[in-house]
Amino acid sequence: MQSKARTVEQYFEELPEERKAPMLKLRQTILTNMDQNFEECMNYGMVGYVVPHDKYPAGYHCNTELPLPFVNIASQKNFVALYHMGIYANPELMEWFVGEYPKFVKTKLDMGKSCIRFKRMDQIPFELIGELMQKMTAEEWIACYEVNLKQK
Repeated sequence: MQSKARTVEQYFEELPEERKAPMLKLRQTILTNMDQNFEECMNYGMVGYVVPHDKYPAGYHCNTELPLPFVNIASQKNFVALYHMGIYANPELMEWFVGEYPKFVKTKLDMGKSCIRFKRMDQIPFELIGELMQKMTAEEWIACYEVNLKQK
């Protein structure tokens, strides 16, 4: 589900009450732990954390008018989603996350290529997500992105 919200604040105002607290905590976890060269914005109808054009002028190869996406969070119909492009692009980071996840959550990891789905709001591993956000700087993400882009 993509929101039509124009600002991050509007996005959070429109959330159902039962999703506001966990989504706000997820947002705060990301903001507290991410490299400060990432920027928060609305991106693809979700809250996004991107490398802005002033740090990476080339932008996103699919649409160079957009900044380079890194992480998005969204309240979907049946779950809260964390989309982390670094996990998708970096096998070592994926391996680390998959290995650490059971130390924080007793249920099975529900994950696609870059999408981590949390169906139970009381089982979002905020501490693990904080660690994940510290694992890659904007500069490292740009380098990883460019290597993967050249391989395609």
